Amino acid sequence: MSTPNPIKITESNQSVSRWKDLYNIAATATVIMILLIPLQIVIYMLWPTPESALEIFTLLQSNKLAGLLSLELTYIISNALAIPLYLAFYVALRRVNPSLMAAATAAGLIAVAVVLTARPAFDLLFLSDQYAAAATEAQRAMLLAAGQSKIALQFGTAQNVHYVLGAIALLIVSIVQLRSDVFSKTTAAAGIFANALAFGLYVPVIGVYISILSVFPFLTLWLILCARTFFRLGRPHRLANTQAEPPADQHSSQGDLEGAKP
Repeated sequence: MSTPNPIKITESNQSVSRWKDLYNIAATATVIMILLIPLQIVIYMLWPTPESALEIFTLLQSNKLAGLLSLELTYIISNALAIPLYLAFYVALRRVNPSLMAAATAAGLIAVAVVLTARPAFDLLFLSDQYAAAATEAQRAMLLAAGQSKIALQFGTAQNVHYVLGAIALLIVSIVQLRSDVFSKTTAAAGIFANALAFGLYVPVIGVYISILSVFPFLTLWLILCARTFFRLGRPHRLANTQAEPPADQHSSQGDLEGAKP
């Protein structure tokens, strides 16, 4: 009895063409996310996030842009750009495992929603303006307390929910990539390694360094490989051209068959 060949699940040219705009948007968003990674590191070195509301208010009053950047404005932008990325992953991989991809997409979008609402950059900007205009010490004390609560929200439960859900979502995506012909095995392996390593954040003492290592270079490499694939999927006519020409041995077989006809 012959053993059946493993099933390979691929996107048809018609299906790829229908989603090419989403793939191109996701590819562009991914490139921007990649460029923001070293920028975030530089910003953190120049303007580390202040630890108190008074320091944040002072920085925002002296330089609003520097203050917003110190409050991880680029991280907010990067997460907003992840929305088309999650949607493109779902479209590209839904035929491989629809259940896992639905779960990964839901977890990823929830992670994005959590971080967009938890990052208080513009809330603190508003409170800073109110603090500058306050006429009494009682008003200033109240605004400082409100600012401190916003800081606690940024680094509290919401941040951990965002981080864990995001890592789980991307880890599932990477695992599904292993069974797909759309993404290479190298891409899948890089994603699995990077997103599994992200949980090293919770290792005592060295957790922060493990987390940084997961982002650069491993997550960065994975994003580069994913962007390349999305750009390719966004140009389905190239896929059609590569598949339109049959292999040389197929030409030979067809010629032999035609020659054998009476």
